[in-house]
Amino acid sequence: MKGRGVWIVMDAVGIGGAPDAVLFGDSGADTLGNINKACAAGLANNGREGELQIPNLKALGIFRAHEEANSQKYTGHCTEYPKSSYASATEISHGKDTPSGHWELAGVPVDWEWKYFKDKHNSFPKEAIAKILGAGNATKILGNCHASGVEIIKNFGENHMTNLHPIFYTSVDSVVQIACHEEYFGLQNLYKLCEEAAKVFHPMMVGRIIARPFLGSNADNFYRTNNRKDYTISPPKPTICEHLKRSGRACHAIGKIADIFAHKGISTSISGMTDDILFDEMLRIINSAQSGNLIFANFVEFDSLFGHRRDVSGFALALERFDKKIGVLLEQLDPDDFLIITADHGNDPTFRGADHTRERVPVLMAGNFAQPGNHGKIFFSDVGATMASYLGLTGELQGENIYD
Repeated sequence: MKGRGVWIVMDAVGIGGAPDAVLFGDSGADTLGNINKACAAGLANNGREGELQIPNLKALGIFRAHEEANSQKYTGHCTEYPKSSYASATEISHGKDTPSGHWELAGVPVDWEWKYFKDKHNSFPKEAIAKILGAGNATKILGNCHASGVEIIKNFGENHMTNLHPIFYTSVDSVVQIACHEEYFGLQNLYKLCEEAAKVFHPMMVGRIIARPFLGSNADNFYRTNNRKDYTISPPKPTICEHLKRSGRACHAIGKIADIFAHKGISTSISGMTDDILFDEMLRIINSAQSGNLIFANFVEFDSLFGHRRDVSGFALALERFDKKIGVLLEQLDPDDFLIITADHGNDPTFRGADHTRERVPVLMAGNFAQPGNHGKIFFSDVGATMASYLGLTGELQGENIYD
C-alpha cells in the first residue's frame, strides 16, 4: 500500500433490493432506480431536464451494482473506468439509520435494538424531559412529536422565539432532535441542552441527539443552518478509524463522520458546510494527506435536503452535481490511491412517508488495489474490511476483503 484511502458515503443513495425490506415496510423502495425512472419519464424536470446524467458514477458501475442488487441482468451500456470494480452491499444491523449503517460499514455491526419513540404525539417520556429541563434554563418544550424538521420549525418557530421553549421532535429513527433559534436561544445554549439530553437518552439506547439550529424572523423565512451537531453513542467496539489511528496514521473526517463515530479514531474533522464546499475541502485534504491515511467523507444533502423532503428533482440534480465532482476527484487521484464510494441506507423520494428506506447500497471501487469486475452481493462490513486490507489492517474488523 503506497497511496491513500478515500472513502465516500453518499448519504441515502440506496439501490433497492434489500432482502428484508418488507419487514421495514419498504418493499419496492429503490432510491436510485426510482429516481432514474422518474427522470426518464419527465417527472423530475424542476431545475433540470431529461434522463439522469451521471456518467462518472455510471462508468464506475453504479447501474451495474443496481442491477446486481435487484438480481436483474444489466442491459445498459457502460464504459468501465479503468481498474474499477463494483458490488452491492446488504446491511445486517437491525435499523436503517445513519449510525448503524456507518458503524457496520466500518466493521462494527449493531446487534441490538435501538430505543424508538413510536408514539406520533407526546413522543418522549415526561420523566426524561423533566430531567433535561431541570439541568437547563428551559421550563417547557414544544413539539414532542414525530415531524419533518422543516415543517416543525415553521409550525413552532415563532412561539419558540417568543417563549424560548426548545422544539423537540423525532422520527422512525432512534433520534431526539432539538431545534432552537441561533440568535434568540443561542447556539451554545442549544449545544448545552443537547449535551444534557444525551446524558438522559443515551443510557436508554437512543442513538443520536441532534442539535438543529435555525435562523429567520418568521414562519415564511425560517431556515436551518449548517451548525447542526450530532451527539452519538460511541461505537461498542473499535472501528476502522480507531484501528488506523492506533497504528500511528490519520483518519481525516469530512462532514458528519466525526459526529457519527463520536469522534473515536478521528484525527481531523471539517463540517458545517454545504456538500459542494465540503467536496472541495476534501480534495484539498487528499492532496496534503500522507500515504497510508484515510479520508472518510459523508455527503448528507442527498438525505437531508431531498430524500426526507421527497424532492425527486432536487435529488436527481444533486446526483448530477455530485457526479461532476467525482470526475474531478478521479482526475486528481494517484493510481495507488484506493477509492470506495458507497451509501449507508436509502431514502427513496418517490416512496411514501418521509423516512429512510431499507435498501442495498452501491459499492464502487477504483485504483490499483481494485480487482476489476462484478464482486456480487456482499455485506456492509465487507466494505470496511476491504478498505482495512488496503490500509494493512487485516484481521482487525468483522467482514471479509472482497478481493480475497
